Amino acid sequence: MIEANPDQIDWQLLSSNPAAIHLLEANLDMIDWTYLSTNPAAIHLIEANLDQIDWFYLSSNPAAIHLLEANPDRVECLIYENPAIFVYDYEGMKKKTGIFVEELMANRFHPKNMDKFEHWNHE
Repeated sequence: MIEANPDQIDWQLLSSNPAAIHLLEANLDMIDWTYLSTNPAAIHLIEANLDQIDWFYLSSNPAAIHLLEANPDRVECLIYENPAIFVYDYEGMKKKTGIFVEELMANRFHPKNMDKFEHWNHE
């Protein structure tokens, strides 16, 4: 393990690093809560310190979706960056694409598109 001088650590960036949780847990007083709010691996630290978190940045954290759902009044505009807000209806998509799947296949694999096959990783 590499030893570092704690005064030389960039605690802001470290707070956002999912691989640094063990260091953050050992140095709670050094955590930058704004940066930690974006860290999906730090959800247990966030839950234990709700008064410290930055809700603006937490809104983009996919691991915090349960906190955002429980506190809708605290959700900020960065929610649009949060991949956990999207739920795909795969069964519905299958039903809708089933209508034109043959037409789509005929278009994609038409001989005029042969030159594109190389970029599709097909021979």
